[in-house]
Amino acid sequence: MKRWLQGIYSLLVTFGIDPRKTLYSVKGLPGYFWDFWQLKSQKSSTERVFHFGRLYPCLGERYAESGAAKGHYFHQDLLVARRIYANNPRTHVDVGSRVDGFVAHIASFRQIHVIDIRPLPTAIPNVRFMQADLMETDVAVDLIDYCDSLSCLHAIEHFGLGRYGDPVNYDGYLLGLSNLQRILKRSGKLYFSVPIGPQRIEFNAHRIFSVNYLLQYFDGKYQIDSFSFVDDQGDLHENTPITTSGIKSNFGCLYGCGIFEMTKL
Repeated sequence: MKRWLQGIYSLLVTFGIDPRKTLYSVKGLPGYFWDFWQLKSQKSSTERVFHFGRLYPCLGERYAESGAAKGHYFHQDLLVARRIYANNPRTHVDVGSRVDGFVAHIASFRQIHVIDIRPLPTAIPNVRFMQADLMETDVAVDLIDYCDSLSCLHAIEHFGLGRYGDPVNYDGYLLGLSNLQRILKRSGKLYFSVPIGPQRIEFNAHRIFSVNYLLQYFDGKYQIDSFSFVDDQGDLHENTPITTSGIKSNFGCLYGCGIFEMTKL
């Protein structure tokens, strides 16, 4: 029942209707009008350096916290940025991660090369951008063994589902993973994250990977140096031992985020 309701909620949000925001906005109306009346009343008894312009209601924010310090992107971006800062690689490349999150974190202290299927029209200091489709059968020759540090955070799960205008390809994620391996030098670091839980496709948003499937794929290709995950409540579990029970249960996640730091063999 809960998953069904979440599905309906996601569908409404897709069409620009957010029931949660609507509820908070209605709840915030009385306070908005009361505060407006108070401010107008105070205007007559003070120096009038500000006049009233157009109304710009922000109705639900009085019920919000100071920020959302949880969730997949918040935790993975900070965790991996910290690790890259500590490891200080010669050349770091990112594939498909969020520019307004992880990429911005890295660019604040070092240069980062970014590859994405989508264009990046804005020039950003410390960011060298290349538009490319990593589902191509063969990565460009000049990208083979290109870097000693590579990240791909919350991106591979989208490959081949058409969400971002990419060609539909059932095995698109495998092509992407293969090209990641080609780009990274031997003994280089791969920082990798995807949704974890019972394995499935939720079209056309993403794939969710079982931990067991990921471990089988990485076997013989990478050494896993550390594993962390964000649970279904949005909380981070850092440097978690990979146990048999954890693998079997996907660490208790229906839609979590597995974060791997690995070395290419």
